[in-house]
Amino acid sequence: MTQLSPTAIKDALQSAVPIDSIQVQGWVRTRRDSKDFSFIELNDGSSLRNVQIIARNTLPNYAALQRLTTGASVRVTGALVASQGKGQKWELVADNIQIVGAADDSYPLQKKGHTPEFLREIAHLRPRSNLFSSIFRVRSRLAFAVHQFFQERGFVYVHTPIITGSDCEGAGELFRVSTIDIKNPPRKNGGIDFAQDFFARPTYLTVSGQLEAEAFALALSNVYTFGPTFRAENSNTSRHASEFWMIEPEMAFCDSNGNMDLAEEFVKYLIADARKHCPDEMELFARFVDKELLARLDLVVERPFQRIAYNDAVDLLKKSGEKFEFPIDYGLTLQSEHERWLTEKHFKCPVTVFNFPKEIKP
Repeated sequence: MTQLSPTAIKDALQSAVPIDSIQVQGWVRTRRDSKDFSFIELNDGSSLRNVQIIARNTLPNYAALQRLTTGASVRVTGALVASQGKGQKWELVADNIQIVGAADDSYPLQKKGHTPEFLREIAHLRPRSNLFSSIFRVRSRLAFAVHQFFQERGFVYVHTPIITGSDCEGAGELFRVSTIDIKNPPRKNGGIDFAQDFFARPTYLTVSGQLEAEAFALALSNVYTFGPTFRAENSNTSRHASEFWMIEPEMAFCDSNGNMDLAEEFVKYLIADARKHCPDEMELFARFVDKELLARLDLVVERPFQRIAYNDAVDLLKKSGEKFEFPIDYGLTLQSEHERWLTEKHFKCPVTVFNFPKEIKP
């Protein structure tokens, strides 16, 4: 007898026809019992949606199934049939349910909403929550779309070093990488002797792959980097992260207009891709995270980006009559409040500011 290969719950729910024999596996979200059978909501992480399992009392291990609790893992074989209930197209009538792993009463995720603060205390189980599983499915899809966008346009993906001896952006806020014994470092001329370190010189986690990408662009024309980046900025705000993944395209034979064209096309491409391939997840974000999210994203896709030179942007801000916390004048960088006024109040669409003074953005 041929053993069935497991089917992802996402694929099962998207089936166009009933399936006589199918196997799914995952973690129990809920279980409720009736007189002759039990209903088990099962999720395997492939989708925000669960599949409903019908466990009849004729199953040989039905007594054990009635003790299943949230978090238990099972493998189910049976028939995918049209659901009799509302809000779901298919359900699975089980012929066999194997209990892979039980969950005891201390399992902390239950059928209720959990705050991010609570989930932070159980980080190892956080990916099983609806919010975080949705976040990482969308992130996975967007990472794929990043590569798809650039590959479709003939860009070459360049892997740049994570450990480097250079400070690409000159900020000086880098994480140091060293094998030197910090309790007893070798010294020379009153300082640490990095000649005895692993690389025989000071080395750091990269803040940007731009330097290497520029060199590759002068040989391969159009390249991009997409990888981990590190910043040792001790600032606890939503605009600062010590570790993140950064996308950096570099193009030979391209001017500022071409660069802005690519950036606008790229942002719209990613939003459209997420809206198309992650509709359930995006709806969840709109319901529980940001109720205006979908309307705002659709606006970004539908409207052309406004482009304005730095001096013209400063003129608008100075004449706005708005009372800003930070001063605005020629030669000063634009703060978040200035950017938000331009995008949200004046143009009411995404804005690209170009021709900054070289003293601000060299």
